[in-house]
Amino acid sequence: MNILALDTSTTACSVALWRRGGVAWSLRRDMERGHAEALMPMVGEVLDGAGCGACDLDLVAVTVGPGAFTGLRIGLAAARGLALAAGLPCFGATTTETVAHAVPASERSGATLVVALQSKRADIYAQAFTPDLEPFSEPRALLPEDVAGLVAEGGRVVVAGDASNLVRPALARAGLDVALSGAPGTPDATVLAAIAARRWRPGERPAPPSPLYLKPPAATAPEGGGRLRP
Repeated sequence: MNILALDTSTTACSVALWRRGGVAWSLRRDMERGHAEALMPMVGEVLDGAGCGACDLDLVAVTVGPGAFTGLRIGLAAARGLALAAGLPCFGATTTETVAHAVPASERSGATLVVALQSKRADIYAQAFTPDLEPFSEPRALLPEDVAGLVAEGGRVVVAGDASNLVRPALARAGLDVALSGAPGTPDATVLAAIAARRWRPGERPAPPSPLYLKPPAATAPEGGGRLRP
């Protein structure tokens, strides 16, 4: 089973090729912008490195959000375009679960896992998971001081994601025993590929993935569609 996985949802761009139970080739570059220019050359480099052509793929996987509006559109457009051109199914997973699945079992054992991601605004994107990575809540856009409401009172909490340092003080003030995960703070295509390999079965054709937006974009179309006034 050959799975091409893409992530452009945050401050990184990553591509991975899953084959025979593991990642055969992958690339990751940290970047604030420039995902659109970087993504397709990285796809080509990963496919060439793994000796895999587009005709050899079985599935394309992509992160659907929450995340940066522009980044999500880039990744989803690329994934859906590749899948359509090759007649392949396209699989989507959230950014929060992708970060969660990178946290080692030894870190999350006996703890509630909270994934907290930057939104470039006052609030953050957060979701809570059980130690077995079952969602404890839906992904939400929250102020850091409100994240404690996602978890039960008392107990141990492990926080992962690039907004971990923003929510740790608020969780500690709520009386929780808080530790920071050593896992990467942003989604990675290698983890996404593993999620897709576990969940997807050959022959399945899931609905094309759509972006998961938790709030409206900062930029909106001007009144009248931007046309010049007469």
